Parts: sequence; C-alpha cells; structure tokens
Amino acid sequence: MIGPDLCGSQKKKLHVILSYQGQNYPIKKDLQCETDKLTHFYTFILRPDATYSVLVDNRERDSGSMYTDWDILPPQKIKDVKAKKPKDWDDREYIDDPNDVKPEGYDSIPAEIPDPKAKEPNDWDDEEDGIWRPPKIPNPAYKGPWKRKKIKNPNYKGKWKTPWIDNPEFEDDPDLYVLKPIKYVGIEVWQVKAGSIFDNILICDDPQYAKQVVEEVFANREAEKEAFEEAEKERRAREEEEARRAREEGEKRKRDRDRRYGDRKRHRRHDPRDYMDDYHDEL
Repeated sequence: MIGPDLCGSQKKKLHVILSYQGQNYPIKKDLQCETDKLTHFYTFILRPDATYSVLVDNRERDSGSMYTDWDILPPQKIKDVKAKKPKDWDDREYIDDPNDVKPEGYDSIPAEIPDPKAKEPNDWDDEEDGIWRPPKIPNPAYKGPWKRKKIKNPNYKGKWKTPWIDNPEFEDDPDLYVLKPIKYVGIEVWQVKAGSIFDNILICDDPQYAKQVVEEVFANREAEKEAFEEAEKERRAREEEEARRAREEGEKRKRDRDRRYGDRKRHRRHDPRDYMDDYHDEL
C-alpha cells in the first residue's frame, strides 16, 4: 500500500506498507507527502534485489532496501554485546606535549598586583588608619596555572565502537520481493473533508513505462495549475463578497435597532400619561 495521509495541520505522512506472510509492515522512515490541492503521482518501485524507490511526480523521494527499512525479517547484522574495548585502545585524540617545559619563574607571577594608579587619600592618618596600601587589581601578566600544550596523539585509534556481527536469528528469503498474484486493487479513503479524487492506478513490471504514463498525464499540468489558480481566485472573491454583504447587513440591523430605540424614547416623552404623572405630582 502506498499513499498520502493528511490529518489536520501536523500529519503529512506518506505511507508505504508491505505485506509478508499475512502481516502488514509499515516503512520505518518518516516520508512526507504533498500537501497542496494539485494532482500528484506516487510511485513505488520494488526490485528483485529487494531494493526500492519511492517517486513523487516521477522524482525519487527516497530509496533503500527491504532488509533495513522494514521490520519484515530480523536484521542481518547486530551489535556484539559481548565485545569490550581492548585495554590498549587509545581513544585520546589530543595529549599533553611531553616536550613542553614550564617557563622559569612562571609560578612566581602573582595573580594580583597593587593598583599603580591608586593614590593615598588626603585625609588618611597612618596612626589612626594604619599603613596605607593601594588596592589590588588582576595582574595582566598572570596566565593562570601552567598547563602543557596539547598535541595530536600519534597513537590515536579513533572512538571505539561496538562491532557488528552476523545475526544468528537471520534467515534470508530470496523471494522477499515477490508479490503474490494480484487479482484486485483497491482504494481506501478515510477523509473528513470532501474534494479528494483518486484515479489512474497502474501495476506493471516496467518502471520506464510507469514513468512514461505519468509524463503523459502530466502533459496538462500547467493547464490544471492555471485552472486551479483561477478557481481559487473566484472562490476568494466570492468569500470576500459574502463577507462584505454580511458586514453591511450587520451594520444595517444595528442602525435599525438604534432608530427604533430612539423612536421609543421620543414617543415616551410625548405620552399623555407622562403629563398626568406631572399633574398628580403638582397636586
């Protein structure tokens, strides 16, 4: 099975599912399908050496092997869990230079020195304040604890990796790529938004012929694109016109409500009962 799976704004998956001995196996790769509303062709090519290619609109989207990209058979190679790094394995890429020598007097360089720009305050009294000493500042000549320079390790063997060995549980199937006789083809459609069209299913044993068929159908690609863009333009214009009418209708209803409310207020001011109430108040 091959086909797009669009769900919401997040899921944009291209499914490639193989059947083997009654079980379905989805591809382990995360393949992405097209998301626009134009026509697209999805092609799956399976070869006798168990390699495959996935094409979208006649362009290769991905390729690989049935042995590695599906969990149909146990892996041919597995990591040797019993392997250990040899004791003499040197994975240090850089080492201290044994010929590097600490300069004479390096340890006598202080980390801080008196600030040469500092001056004793005018009101400083040695008897009351003690002997004045300038504050200290970081010594620009101090370079921290001495360390040997690093050089390339001549015995470096690289990062040790666990070796791969043959998987004793692997049993090859030379007919892994062979499909059972195909009597029917089907389309599984599960959608929440109408408008998708499925057509032109082709099963053959000639990839070049399949590509030729796609090219022939794609001959009208530009005409389809132009027609789609024109339809989208008309749809947007229709939606804008409907929004304008709805906005004008809403404004008209608001004006009518305001006018009716104003009329009621004026009517109440001239209601004879209002004058009667005033007359009784005076009495």
